[in-house]
Amino acid sequence: MSETNLNHDGLKQFFDVLPAVVRERIERDAGYEGLIEVVLDYGRPAEARYRDRTERMDDVIVTEHDIEFVIRQIGDFGSDNRAGIERTLHRISCMRNRHNKVIGLTCRVGRAVEGTIDIIDDIVRAGQSILLLGRPGVGKTTKLREVARVLADEVGKRVVIVDTSNEIAGDGDIPHPGIGSARRMQVPSAPLQHQVMIEAVENHMPEVIVIDEIGNESEAMAARTIAERGVQLVGTAHGQTLENLMLNPSLADLIGGIQAVTLSDDEARRRGTQKTVLERKAPPTFDVVIELLDYERLAVHANVQKTVDLILRGIPPKPEIRVRTIHGEYEVVQQAESKDVKEPSFNERFPALARRPEPEPEAPPVESAAKQGGLVRIYPFGIARTRLERAIREKRAPAFVCTDITQADAIMAIRSTYQNRPKKLQEAAGKPIPAVVVKSNTFSQISGALDEILRRAGEGPDSESEAMEEVLKAVETVLQTGKPFELTPQPAPIRKLQHQVTEARRLASEAVGEEPNRRIRVLPTRLS
Repeated sequence: MSETNLNHDGLKQFFDVLPAVVRERIERDAGYEGLIEVVLDYGRPAEARYRDRTERMDDVIVTEHDIEFVIRQIGDFGSDNRAGIERTLHRISCMRNRHNKVIGLTCRVGRAVEGTIDIIDDIVRAGQSILLLGRPGVGKTTKLREVARVLADEVGKRVVIVDTSNEIAGDGDIPHPGIGSARRMQVPSAPLQHQVMIEAVENHMPEVIVIDEIGNESEAMAARTIAERGVQLVGTAHGQTLENLMLNPSLADLIGGIQAVTLSDDEARRRGTQKTVLERKAPPTFDVVIELLDYERLAVHANVQKTVDLILRGIPPKPEIRVRTIHGEYEVVQQAESKDVKEPSFNERFPALARRPEPEPEAPPVESAAKQGGLVRIYPFGIARTRLERAIREKRAPAFVCTDITQADAIMAIRSTYQNRPKKLQEAAGKPIPAVVVKSNTFSQISGALDEILRRAGEGPDSESEAMEEVLKAVETVLQTGKPFELTPQPAPIRKLQHQVTEARRLASEAVGEEPNRRIRVLPTRLS
């Protein structure tokens, strides 16, 4: 990298504070391109972390002298254990031992990159309040800094940045030029951020306030106060997805808050739900939520109010997905799906109970959809649909949530709601449907139940052979012990094959239980 680029990015000042041996190794072996941070832990090898790899310097062991050298070059650490290099965007964070002595440093590179928000430029200029979500290191602060510059210099708005750790506008009293003409208010200590946010509105007449790392309930309430005064908000928060934010009680107010509402018996019956449901408490603070999925890929929830309502109704949202191409332009690879949020009527939710279908002579078993190359249709009964949808997405399972029980291939139910009405559900479906029951609505239980449904569906190419292996082992066990042995539940075609195997071994067998748990019991009775 040239000397000009080093000066432009402030990397020269960054490398000047590093121990000479670390700096030389980076320059010689790894280079500067894509460098994210340098980690110096006392008594351990130094590390240089890049976007796509980590270079561990096994022959460079960090000493106490190396850490003291870095500390002498930078400003004082604040209450959040962060410091910076004046007039740059770099950040040095420290780790301390029990005696308050610094024993580790994370030296993070900060860059002001113009053009990094062209992928969301139309949203930024629309004047809506925007919340950026994403994992650490994905570029939230870089985009936030560029948003402040664009709104101040190109749109001509009065922009004030509330800079808690001096990460947006750099260390020192003179802000980094990367924020353009936007003004910066420093925060004495992290717990005071919410007070400085309110002070910015009351004293400096901003049209836009930019906030990094909204992290607690006080800051969320301050953000709501600012939004209610008509000021555009642009900020980041802890969390990777909108659903994460909804599950965080401290920050849920940013998207309107969630409250439990008890319905009357008639209303619960009309909706076809339990009496206690979750609803949005108030209008969201932010109009738009952008999930940074990767450096060049993001998901846009353009209407947070509608998206939150959809999730609470158990309908998975379909955000707009934008991706930057290799040519530097961006394209929309998935259009947002607009859905009207309305309460389904009882007949819409349970159509089979309103109009009983004609009984079918033989319902196809759950494995038929999978074996024919289709998707397994799962009807959730008392199950959190958003968690089931999440399990399907994460496992990339060939399945989808079905809202009509008459079209379902399998039922996933919670024990408390299912145990009193299994026959009613089967009657509503008009055919026998395999059911998997879970004890609670946790993600792990739902994920395990999904695995069980797919196993029964015969998604694995060896499911039939596994059933044959099981019956062969059962035959051996019965011959050795002289006691009956029950196999795992299987669809009718596989049970027929298992019967044939036992008969070939001169043993009797019988089918026990009711669908979907009907199974073969191998008996010690010898056939003549």
